[in-house]
Amino acid sequence: MKFPNEELRYEQLFRVTSKFHSTMDIDAVLEEVLNTLQDVYPSFTYTLFLAHDNTRHNVIPIKEIKEYEHGDNSPVMQAFVTGSLQLENLAAENMSNIYAPLKGRQGVYGVLQINAYDVVEFPTSEIQFIELLANTAGHAFENAQLYQQSKQLIADLQLINETSHKLNSNLRLIDTLTFMSSQIRNSFGADEVGFFLQSNEQIEVLPGSTTFFEEGHGEPYVLYSLDRILSEKEPLFIGDLQVEPAFKSSSYRSMMSVPMVQRNEILGVAIVLHESPYFFSFEKFKLLQSLIHHSSLAFTNSILREELEKLVITDYLTKLYSRNYLEDCVQESLETDAFGTFILIDIDDFKRINDTYGHQVGDEALVQIANLIKENIRDHDIGARWGGEELAIYLPKVGLTSGIAVAERLGKRVEQLSNPKVTISCGVATWYKESKETFQSLFHRADNALYVAKQSGKNQVIASENKVVEGHS
Repeated sequence: MKFPNEELRYEQLFRVTSKFHSTMDIDAVLEEVLNTLQDVYPSFTYTLFLAHDNTRHNVIPIKEIKEYEHGDNSPVMQAFVTGSLQLENLAAENMSNIYAPLKGRQGVYGVLQINAYDVVEFPTSEIQFIELLANTAGHAFENAQLYQQSKQLIADLQLINETSHKLNSNLRLIDTLTFMSSQIRNSFGADEVGFFLQSNEQIEVLPGSTTFFEEGHGEPYVLYSLDRILSEKEPLFIGDLQVEPAFKSSSYRSMMSVPMVQRNEILGVAIVLHESPYFFSFEKFKLLQSLIHHSSLAFTNSILREELEKLVITDYLTKLYSRNYLEDCVQESLETDAFGTFILIDIDDFKRINDTYGHQVGDEALVQIANLIKENIRDHDIGARWGGEELAIYLPKVGLTSGIAVAERLGKRVEQLSNPKVTISCGVATWYKESKETFQSLFHRADNALYVAKQSGKNQVIASENKVVEGHS
């Protein structure tokens, strides 16, 4: 075979070096190496073996060194490990192979394999040229890779900074976690994201989790993650879940699980899933750890703030709403709704319960009735402790007939299920937009109706018209 003259070779080397200095794109560097070699040695074939996978398989013949099938003693592996060019003369096949390492200042990034047909022995000048080209490409590859890593690092830091800034703006828990879930799905390409709180041996799915977790389908992943994290005290990074016996038929293959820690206590866990195996890089795993670490305080603050808000509007004993909260809700309803019903409730002969059984049993009776109230009203209805043994219910957008039915049903349930057995009396008052009612007048009508119920024999429901609707004994 006739080799190109030295002037042509070095003209190509100068051109490719200039190109390397003008780009920070790894794919462009690799493509330029192949183009240059094909210009100089058009009859040769080429393969690139890289330490890390490259995306442009359709343009450049690339393989990963870790998948190389000929073992550690092959010329490819020798060139990669030693950083020295390897020659392979195959006289019987009338060809030679060169294995040139792509070497930078910080390491070897791959190996260029050149298959030279009709060449039994390479001239020294050609070997030097190929080695020089490979070294030039190795430095360019290293610079491009460092540039890409720097860009990624800056993007990761921006993500952490933006997330921390957003989470420190006193968002509510649902807003905090919805934002976090969105950030993780967008930045990591995740299929599913879930946040879980562990308390009193129970696991709570937090808002912001994807539907897969909210509907309970992700329970095996949560239990598995918490069990391993609590025993190993380390986050989980699993490339292929199907190697685990419990997940042989799992539709999700990649999983990252990071504990949410506050003051060295594991509060819960964040789980990220993808259907493809080995989808998440180790860099993404470290980034997720940073995100969750920076966000755990915001999670905790949101939870504590909402618990405090709930305590402020909740009666400590009965866990019903406070009187002030109910008044605020009724006032808002008076301004925005067309009608509603207010029910004032009193436990009959409550003093006798306290005197006979003691105040602790009296408190238990209050809690029993409070629980029955919660069971017998809708989620958006308001059950409250009015004061002492008096309780109250507000039913927005509910008329008098339905309000009376609610009160009667509650009275029957209390009489049937309370222990010790107690009964209640109820006063019911309904307002309508046309009457321009105030909360005070609504309360007074219900209070008057309750007074009539107590004076008329107790254990009954009276509407504000002072009419006995129906007693129950």
